[in-house]
Amino acid sequence: MRSTRIAISAAMLGALALPVLSATTASAAPASSCSSLPPLPYAVHAKAVTIRSKASSKSTALGVLYKSHKFTVSKKSGNWVYITDKNTGVKGWVSGTYVYRDVRMCLD
Repeated sequence: MRSTRIAISAAMLGALALPVLSATTASAAPASSCSSLPPLPYAVHAKAVTIRSKASSKSTALGVLYKSHKFTVSKKSGNWVYITDKNTGVKGWVSGTYVYRDVRMCLD
């Protein structure tokens, strides 16, 4: 009974090691560098973000940028991003806590 358990354990470890070994040989092939790819676009990472007149949370609210809205980014200041909401035409500052670029995962 003990030798059967040992044999099953060895077979399971062999089956688990096979994909790991094949993955290391596949990654040895030359891959394109992630740094050569263009940066990912800005996205809203909340349901809605307040568009403000200045880069301050105490400034006047001009509108709301929803996740579904299209927008362009023209500049940054600290943790604030100046955007133009293409759906409403409102221009102003939004917090960089909620509007930022996604991070590209590079599996080299």
